[in-house]
Amino acid sequence: MDTKEFRVTLKKSGIGRPKKHKQTLVGLGLTKLNKTVTLKDTNEIRGMVRKVIHLVEVIEP
Repeated sequence: MDTKEFRVTLKKSGIGRPKKHKQTLVGLGLTKLNKTVTLKDTNEIRGMVRKVIHLVEVIEP
């Protein structure tokens, strides 16, 4: 079974953002600026990334 993945990097701080945005960043594992995490390509994860797309950079394989 081939699981697809993509990488997300936090480019802007969550300081001063709504609480839901901060919680979404923590849920994605993005806790510090310029931190990159590899995430599974699921609808749930895509929805979380879409919520904070203005704060992150998505790197597709």
